[in-house]
Amino acid sequence: MKLLKNNQVNRAKWETFFSSNPFATPFQSPEFYNFFNTVSGLSAFVYAIEQSDEIKALCVVTLQKEKGIKGYFSRRAIIYGGPLIAQNNAEALSELLKAISSDLKSKAIYIETRNLNNYTTFSECFASAGWMFEPHLNYLLNCDSEEIVLQNLNTNRKRQIKKALKSGAQLTEAKTLQEVSDYYNILSDLYVNKIKKPLFTFDFFQLLFEKNQAKFLLVKWQDKIIGGIVCPVLKDQTIYELYICGLDSEYKDLSPSVMSTYAAIEYGFKNGYKKFDFMGAGKPDEDYGVRDFKAKFGGELVEHGRFIKINNLFLFNLGKLALEIIKKLKK
Repeated sequence: MKLLKNNQVNRAKWETFFSSNPFATPFQSPEFYNFFNTVSGLSAFVYAIEQSDEIKALCVVTLQKEKGIKGYFSRRAIIYGGPLIAQNNAEALSELLKAISSDLKSKAIYIETRNLNNYTTFSECFASAGWMFEPHLNYLLNCDSEEIVLQNLNTNRKRQIKKALKSGAQLTEAKTLQEVSDYYNILSDLYVNKIKKPLFTFDFFQLLFEKNQAKFLLVKWQDKIIGGIVCPVLKDQTIYELYICGLDSEYKDLSPSVMSTYAAIEYGFKNGYKKFDFMGAGKPDEDYGVRDFKAKFGGELVEHGRFIKINNLFLFNLGKLALEIIKKLKK
């Protein structure tokens, strides 16, 4: 087996491997790798294990950190979606994990896979390589047809959607950068005042829009944007919720966050997608209001979890403590 990295990975082989892989997500595509390397302050690596001139395992890893002095203490490597693996090839995955762990040992405090598929078959591979499993929930919604979507919707959700549409709420796709900016202002305010977690700067969203790496689906009322959702897509298969926001307090009767979610689901069944992926519903042992919100759309609750490899335990624990203190100070 041979390890390949970055420009050593043949793009045509990558595309072929990606297009037929059961673990495929948009985040493991050549396009996402290229995109992440165009955003200021961000970077990505791609690793591949090749055997007999064919790729057997591949992974795009994104490197992230906060600005300023916080950067040193927030260095992290995120594997969105999880690695691509050929036909239960545990040996190739083991080699891939070994290479990633070794190469990023000094670059990231920890490495984390945010699984969007079931990797239970490979749990032993991750454990043997020193990666710990962390339970994490998600909802997957069948959006194969409008009929199926309406059958699964909670009664209250149906009422909210019907009321919002009757009141003049419109679901549309962003056509201009100004609309993306208006959406981002709502999202940024949400992260600063409620979620209190780091958010990518506007240029990340601008490039997502300009390079067509995601759908920006908006909720409008009287030509004003009151909510929206950013959705990467896996062609003809899955539409993903990456970021969502809504002016719920200001427009209670229009349920902007509900309508933003429904905008993505509607886009799914109108454009041939089979599934809507909520991309996370929290830890099973913690109360999580967002999980309750998502549950009412009628999706299937799954626990694909996450795998984490801690490279520096002291800095990892110090970073967790600092985040807890910052959140308390912001309350």
